[in-house]
Order: sequence, then C-alpha cells, then structure tokens
Amino acid sequence: MTVFVSRLVQGGIFVVCGLLFMGSAASVTAGYGESKTKEIYHVIESSVAQYQHGLDELRNGEFSAGWSQISEAIAALEQAGIACAELAGCEVRRFMTAYHDLLTLRSEALAGAGEGFMEGDGQWEYSEESVAIRQPPGDGSRVHVINGPGLDEFFEDNSLVRAALHEWLTWMRPTLIDAYENYMHMRHLMWPVYEEAGMPEALLFGILAKESGGRVHSVSRAGAAGPLQFMQQTGLRFGLGTEDGFDQRFDPQLSTRANVAYLRERFAEFDGDLALALAAYNGGETRVRRLARGASDPSFWNPEVFRRLPRETQEYVPYVLAAALLFQNPEKYGVSFQNVTPVPLPAKEPAEISLVAPLTLSELAICVGQSGSRSGWFRTLRNLNPRHEHDVRLPAGSTVWIPATLVNRYEQHCVDGAMLELARNLHASRDERRAIFAVRTYVVRRGDTISTIAAEQGCPSSRAIAEANGVQGPRYLIRPGQELKLSGCSAS
Repeated sequence: MTVFVSRLVQGGIFVVCGLLFMGSAASVTAGYGESKTKEIYHVIESSVAQYQHGLDELRNGEFSAGWSQISEAIAALEQAGIACAELAGCEVRRFMTAYHDLLTLRSEALAGAGEGFMEGDGQWEYSEESVAIRQPPGDGSRVHVINGPGLDEFFEDNSLVRAALHEWLTWMRPTLIDAYENYMHMRHLMWPVYEEAGMPEALLFGILAKESGGRVHSVSRAGAAGPLQFMQQTGLRFGLGTEDGFDQRFDPQLSTRANVAYLRERFAEFDGDLALALAAYNGGETRVRRLARGASDPSFWNPEVFRRLPRETQEYVPYVLAAALLFQNPEKYGVSFQNVTPVPLPAKEPAEISLVAPLTLSELAICVGQSGSRSGWFRTLRNLNPRHEHDVRLPAGSTVWIPATLVNRYEQHCVDGAMLELARNLHASRDERRAIFAVRTYVVRRGDTISTIAAEQGCPSSRAIAEANGVQGPRYLIRPGQELKLSGCSAS
C-alpha cells in the first residue's frame, strides 16, 4: 500500500529553499581553489548516496535511522549548493543534477515505484478513449462486482485491464505463477477472512500478486510491509501493531483482516466502487476522495480523476483486476497453475511439527530438498512461520509449520543423517564468511558520511557502523581522521 511521505516532500521543499538562497549568494565570494571545488563535488555526490541509504533504511523498517539519514543528506546538499554558488569555477549544474536525483528518489517513494515487485514497463499510453470505457451501469452492478463473480463482465473489455493481462501473460507470467503457489500455501489463513466478509477470492489474489507476489516478508522502499503491503500508520489504524517484537503486518491472517476492514471502509465511502477503493489502497484515500468528490462522475476511469492520479496508481488498479481475472478463469487465458484445476481447490493445510533437533528454517529448507516444488521450500517455510527469523536456530521442541507433504521428508532427512549434516555445515559456513570479512579500521576522509562509507566499503548497513563506533544520531556526525571499526564489509 502506497501513501504520501510528507517528510520527503518537506525535504524537497527544503532543498528548493537552499537553491533559491544559493542563487542570491552567487556573487558573495570567489575562489577557494581546485581542492575546495572537488570537496564540494564529493559532498554533493555523497548527499545523494546518503539520501538513497536513508530510503533503504526506511525500506528495512529502520524508520528513525532512515529519517536521520535523509535529513542529514538534505542539510549537507543545501550547504554544498550554497558553497558552490559562492566559489568561482564551481559548476552549479552539478547541484542541479543532484537535486534532480533527490526529486526522482522522492517521487519513487511517494508513488511506490521502488517497491521492486511487479512494475509496468512504461509503455502504456494515455488517451481518453482508453480510459473513458464502459462503466458498471449503476450501484447494483458495482455491488455485484464486489460480492459476486462479475469481474469478467465488467472489466474484461477495459483496454487498460487488457493491457495488464498482456503483461501478466508475457514477461510477468513467472511472477504470477510464483504468487499463486505462495498464496496456495497460505490460503487456509487468508481466504476464510475474505469468505466470511462475502468478498471474492479473486480480488484477494489480485492484490496479493501485485503487492508482494505472496512474499510475506516483503518491505517496500517506502516502508510498506507484509504480503498486502501496509504502511506502519495505516497498519496501526487497522489493528496491525507489534507483539513481542513481531511486526503484525507480516502475519498473513492478520494483514488480510486489516485489508478487508480497509476495503470495506472504502466501499462504503465510494458507493461500492471497486476501482476507486483499489486506487485509494495504493495511492492514498485522501487524494482519491478529493478527486472523486470534485469530478462530474466519481469514477476511477473518468479522465477527471484518472489523469490526476500518480502513474503507479493508474497502472496498479488494472494490474490487480487483471490478476483477479486470471485467478477467476485461468483456462480462458491459457494459464495453468501448477497442480491445480481451473477452479482453485483448497490446498491441504500445513502440518505442525515439533523439532526433534535444533534447526533454522534455512537448514530445514535444505534438508527437506526440492521434491514437490519447482524452486524449493524456503519461501513457503518463511511464509508459514513469519515470526521466526530464517537464520536463527530454533531449539529442540520448537513448533514449526511445514507443508503436510513434507512431514515424511522431515522425519527421514532432518532428524539425523547426511542431509541434516550438510544443512548444518552450510549454515556454519556463514560464520566462516563473517570471519573472512573481519573487523578492520577505516580512517574517515573529508566529505565522508556514515552512509557513503557503508556503500563504498560494502558494509551491511550504516546503522551497524554507527552502533559499533558509538556514533550518535540523529545526525551521525563523523570527522576527517577519525578511525572507525568496520565489520562484515566486503570491500578490501
């Protein structure tokens, strides 16, 4: 779910203010020399990199550290821009390029384009003919689309939905199949929630396929998390908090309940209009509400509304509807979901096992092998056990959910034997790898920031460097000549 990141917008305005001030200061001083110019250029480049790392921190759920990195990058870029304008021979164009890069990164966060899931290829062309298409005629039909099998009737002839069908059936087909397989292993957790609400399963799958591809631990660059991609504040609003350190947005069942509650609220607000509800889910309800209220026809497809939505939202709605159509009638479109008839059957519910020996989920995925799956069981095991970290060894007696078909393989290969030994040896190699990338010392250079050091030295995160060296937020200030201990960094 994509919402507006107001602090990024404010950050953009802050840089603009710096740019305006820079112009007025251009003639104040001149000439600090070539070395000073190079230093300014380095700071400008570092600021863009640090801004990107801030977004990455947000993507990983590190909101405090992420906002600190972003604020520091904006402040550094502002000062570099002012200094560049005051220095003879400094190319202000470099500042303009950096500012453009920050705007681009900000736009990706606002529109959700950086989520890294199933993005459009940018080849769709807008025209009023392509959007002003046949609409569901009246309130009863809109309710029918939500509560009955009416997706084909109302959306199949929509040119944008048909374009999305083309994408799903060509380069995105592997993603569609993966999403379906991931969903079928979680179906017993998610579908009953929709069924109880009287909402079509095809809609649930369409949202899941577009938002995360059925990957429970997905986190977008903007900070949306879980199989149905809730932002933190929206998640809290609909009951997704933190329990014993576990982010409930990653829970398939709880996130589905929140999804139903959100859509029901939007259906009531938009008179049962499915497309508007989906647009709000992706682009933010405040914006969609304002556009719908100001339009002659409160419809997503009305050019008065459609034209003023972010490109990502314009494409999101057709993608969801197209995936729903494929789920509802795969045979019609030549889709074959693995081991499933054209009408999806309930997948056999997973089995709950008690570990005989200590094991990580990763070790479990190795020792059960690949039998019965095209790509192994790691993703399924993670999805079924979202509260467990995949690389943390669980003690004997721990409860783990696995596909029922794997119970025998677990008993044969994961209690003792060669496959268990292999899995443990491979897991131990991770510790050996960490030893290879041992702690070393880095001397801070002029213009360095925690973020640029992390990027250049291949370190796990800027936050790890800060914590290891006692560098305090929110600005994470370091000075030239300071020695930092780097651990787990790949660059030599």
